[in-house]
Amino acid sequence: MVGLGCWQLGADWGEVSEDTATAILDAAADSGVTFFDTADVYGDGRSEQLVGRFLASRGGADSGFTVATKMGRRADPHVADQFTLDHFRAWTDRSRENLGVDTLDLVQLHCPPTEVLHREATYDACDRLVEEGRVAAYGVSVETVAEALTAIARPHVATIQIILNVFRRKPVEEVLPAAVEAGVGIIARVPLASGLLSGKYDATTTFAADDHRTFNRHGEAFDVGETFSGVPYDIGVAAAQEVAALTPTGATTAQLALRWIIDQPGVTTVIPGASRPEQARGNARAAGLAPLDAETAAALARIYDDRVREHVHGRW
Repeated sequence: MVGLGCWQLGADWGEVSEDTATAILDAAADSGVTFFDTADVYGDGRSEQLVGRFLASRGGADSGFTVATKMGRRADPHVADQFTLDHFRAWTDRSRENLGVDTLDLVQLHCPPTEVLHREATYDACDRLVEEGRVAAYGVSVETVAEALTAIARPHVATIQIILNVFRRKPVEEVLPAAVEAGVGIIARVPLASGLLSGKYDATTTFAADDHRTFNRHGEAFDVGETFSGVPYDIGVAAAQEVAALTPTGATTAQLALRWIIDQPGVTTVIPGASRPEQARGNARAAGLAPLDAETAAALARIYDDRVREHVHGRW
């Protein structure tokens, strides 16, 4: 299933106006998208608020859409001791207000310090949120395979969100099989490697100053793996050009990259973002492509092994 990632609607991807954000949400929904992923820190609540208005325009809690949000990056400082039940209540109450719902469909710990994932109290607190009706289910958004496996081992974790794309393949080896065995959903984020896998960038491409592809290339603001999937830009551009050469007739390179993720056993949904309505519509159409043939899949694996593996595989 192709969902919509709503980071762009908040901040850190250049300017996206409210009118454009609304048009993106409508375009995704009209294209069959039913899963929307946001977070309380995307624009300090702006993304949640825009999604909330969209939900209200589509019938509110009875709209048939599922909205996942996240909590934890508002912790200041962002350390393990901030991840308490009281903070969980405050964070989810704010998200409920922003989204205009009584119960959050899914709340995810937002790339917390690794220590948080090893604490029994973390999951006890999340269970309490469910008992209190603040959330219907909870999951964890992680940076590394090891963190994902730690969370999957917990009995009430519903989902794992992890970077998975043609340039970040390690989760296929361990995380996806473990999730299938445990009955845990997988939400694949950064599926286009911050746009690299659109095949449209070259060495001269520039991004706005308020775009994380400018200010976080070396991990200055958050984990560098969130920007271009941690692949050095020049290497990623060259590898993406090779991926683009494999694009089937009638499809886009982005759709090819999304189809590869959809084809991976254990993936529940993939959440590409969009900064324009036509991107949302194009991404949604990836679900209608035929599964990739063995030759194309093998060629994508060779590109990864030859150009990308050494830069990312051992790190995350």
